[in-house]
Amino acid sequence: MTTILCAGVAVIDFVYQLDEMPRRAEKYRAKDAWMTGGGNAANASVAISRLGGHARLAARLGDDAVADMIVSGLEVEGVDCALVRRFAGRKSSFSAVFIDAAGERQIVNYRDMDISFGAEWLAAADLGLFDAALSDTRWPQCGAAVLGRARERGVPGVLDAEAPIALAEEALLLASHIAFSAQGLRDYAGHSDLAKGLREAARATGAWVCATDGAKGVLWLDGGEVRSVPTVAVAAVETLGAGDVWHGAFTLKLAEGESEEAAIHYANAAAALKCAGSGGRASYPRRADVDALLSG
Repeated sequence: MTTILCAGVAVIDFVYQLDEMPRRAEKYRAKDAWMTGGGNAANASVAISRLGGHARLAARLGDDAVADMIVSGLEVEGVDCALVRRFAGRKSSFSAVFIDAAGERQIVNYRDMDISFGAEWLAAADLGLFDAALSDTRWPQCGAAVLGRARERGVPGVLDAEAPIALAEEALLLASHIAFSAQGLRDYAGHSDLAKGLREAARATGAWVCATDGAKGVLWLDGGEVRSVPTVAVAAVETLGAGDVWHGAFTLKLAEGESEEAAIHYANAAAALKCAGSGGRASYPRRADVDALLSG
């Protein structure tokens, strides 16, 4: 089984479905609500597991009931949490997520900034064998440690590049593949021209680069030429976690030996299927679902 080492943030999301986003200081009644695991790296690890890979997660948590919920939710999905570290006296991260009738989301997150950002313990750990690594930018020291180890082993090291990018400079230089969100690339480049930003990022880092832009699809740099892969059209119900599913699927296909372009097509299909369902991780697709969509 293909093993992906994921590194970064893990949270719990409390999700509320509304007709429209809250705009005033008053009470709102949700049409539906649920609790689900969240966080870029944690979500990607679940997506990888659903798609037939073996995911291992390195993350920082507090020593609290929220941490218990996070870990149990991941382990139910088959994610290996041996590299998840809990810090005594600290709080785990959680979010309130509002989803409107169009499937768009608004997130209010709490993060305990007194949990140590140091990754020395992880850099010194036996990370075992893995076929690719994937890191978000929420714990940049961890990203540098994991992507550095991937580079040493000659396997793909993918950075899920979300703003703010400046904090993850070392990880940017160690990644073999950088998958920016459109917002992340604008933050990195300091302007809104995504094609120009991709060329600048490639020159500065030497990495293969792309930018995901929601329903507009994915831009990627192919030998200096900017190319695009359209998204798969679906009736969007909920976009929460779609980007994380994309990164997990993309990294898994790279680890399985697929080209970057093929991995983009696969990841676009996986993310589209997630958007077509609701319930957070409950709507993450299985491998057979993605294969059926691509073959149909």
